[in-house]
Amino acid sequence: MTLSKIVNGASLQPRSGAPPKKIVLLLHGFGSSGTDMISLAPQWQDALPDTLFLAPHAPQRCGMMGAGYQWWGLSGFAPSALAAGAASAAPAIDAFIDRKLAQYELTDADLALVGFSQGTMMALHVALRRPRTVAAVVGYSGMLAGTVGLAHTDFSKPPVLLVHGTADPVVPVAALHMSESELKRLGVEVTTHISYGVAHSVDPVGLRLGRDFVAQAFERSS
Repeated sequence: MTLSKIVNGASLQPRSGAPPKKIVLLLHGFGSSGTDMISLAPQWQDALPDTLFLAPHAPQRCGMMGAGYQWWGLSGFAPSALAAGAASAAPAIDAFIDRKLAQYELTDADLALVGFSQGTMMALHVALRRPRTVAAVVGYSGMLAGTVGLAHTDFSKPPVLLVHGTADPVVPVAALHMSESELKRLGVEVTTHISYGVAHSVDPVGLRLGRDFVAQAFERSS
């Protein structure tokens, strides 16, 4: 049986000390954890003082990587396998989002999804299929895992920022270009940044761009 509920992870309360007015959901990559992903948050807090940062662990333990977690078991990068994997993991993330928005009396417009690698696949999959549009999606070193069911429906189109390193040996930078063209074909507003010489990681420029993208999106949606 695979666990399908998110029950733990890491978080960082708003720097202002006030109740959260916004939420940034940080979705980690394959074999990583919320504890690792929350390390982005302190660098974003000054620009987002009223924001609660949530970095849950994916529901499944990752057998290959020891202590890490996975949104689904990566058996390959075939488009159909990625689409099926993302679809299988989405309900747990949607339920977590619904729970947290209700808890803090916020709406999807107060939420940004930020993913890394497999977490980017999840952020894009979930955000495009939410009944209400989230404020923004930032995807680092990842890709769009499939558009099944989107072309024929009236789906959410949040602004998306994709950031990718040219020296990424895990998810090649070509994934950014494919994802960008596919999202634009669907009518989604996409901004991209290519980090030259950067491997499967986020550099300071990418971090800053993500922070500013989310801050501006929150300003527009409030």
